[in-house]
Amino acid sequence: MDQLRFEFALMPASDGKSNVCCVTSITTKDEKVFVIPEELQSVSLHKELIKTAAYNKVKNSLKKRHQTRKVWMTMSDELRKVYIDEDGNLQFGEQYLEEIEQKQTSGGLEKNTDSLEKLFAKLIENTQDQKKQNLKYIAEKFVIEKFTSKNTNPNQWIDIFEKECLRFDILEDEKKIEILRLFMDKSCVDWYSSMIIKLTLNSDWQIWKNKFCESFANQGWNQVTYALFFKYKDGSLVDYAIKKEKLILDMRRSIDTGTLVDLIAAGLPGFVREKINREAMKDTVDLFNEVRKYEHLVNKNRNGVYRKFENQKINNKIEERTPCKTCEKLNKGTRYHPEAACWFKVKDDNTFDRKSIRHVNNSVIEAELNENEQKN
Repeated sequence: MDQLRFEFALMPASDGKSNVCCVTSITTKDEKVFVIPEELQSVSLHKELIKTAAYNKVKNSLKKRHQTRKVWMTMSDELRKVYIDEDGNLQFGEQYLEEIEQKQTSGGLEKNTDSLEKLFAKLIENTQDQKKQNLKYIAEKFVIEKFTSKNTNPNQWIDIFEKECLRFDILEDEKKIEILRLFMDKSCVDWYSSMIIKLTLNSDWQIWKNKFCESFANQGWNQVTYALFFKYKDGSLVDYAIKKEKLILDMRRSIDTGTLVDLIAAGLPGFVREKINREAMKDTVDLFNEVRKYEHLVNKNRNGVYRKFENQKINNKIEERTPCKTCEKLNKGTRYHPEAACWFKVKDDNTFDRKSIRHVNNSVIEAELNENEQKN
């Protein structure tokens, strides 16, 4: 066997998205066709084959899924060791290859390879159709969060849901209603169960959509005002900016980029906002990159300036002491202590508080002694 004809095909990978080049069969000079087992068809397993110049041309020739190419290749010593044993039997991967039977027709020999290719393509197509029918499999690929009653804009959410259904060819009303259940969260699950009882799966999707928007419509201003007046308090500046952007977009997706940037910047600390060139902020990404430069200023303020400011406030309170009016009235000098605890304050019964005697200040006793000496 100086030459063998290898059949290459571009088949879908296991993820259903990408393609992989496969070796599906080998044909000998005497027109015998041997099938490569499915688990051994990936060209990555045929290491000696992909080293040949013929394979590079085959790879460039296969452009679309399920395209095939049949190429004769001369058996070098390396290829012969892989595909032919010492007795001339075709092998690969430590097993002998199975020969496909051929049937005789009036026009000569007709191969079953074309039928095999069609059956294989049909099998792949059926597998893909089954995946499409598996709603849970499809729902995992939806780029949308589950809906909760706290969502501020149900109209916006249901529009995104419809676009995702269109992207995955979910066009039937019944399928849309069925897959909607997988995106209901918490109390919304109860709403869906109630709607199933009232409307059933066979109802029109537009009715479900209208009921959904009416049931979860947010007519108050709480969520709107929270989004608009949300400001930076502590932590990362970028984390604040990202959260503010999401709050605003949840409130109104159609907001223009310039207004969105302005609203996010309005909630930043003043000393950070003044450092940002507003004209250069064309997108929120530009703003995120800019505020990231000033994270160290926030950390410095949190650790240094704020503490210094608090200490200054304490010192100011100490300096704002007021003199005791009782001492001033009795000409006892200017003394700073609470008036209620003044030693010279005379009670209504003209007696002193005995408890206060125990805590008398030495300076008060000294003042009394000095006063008595002057009288004598």
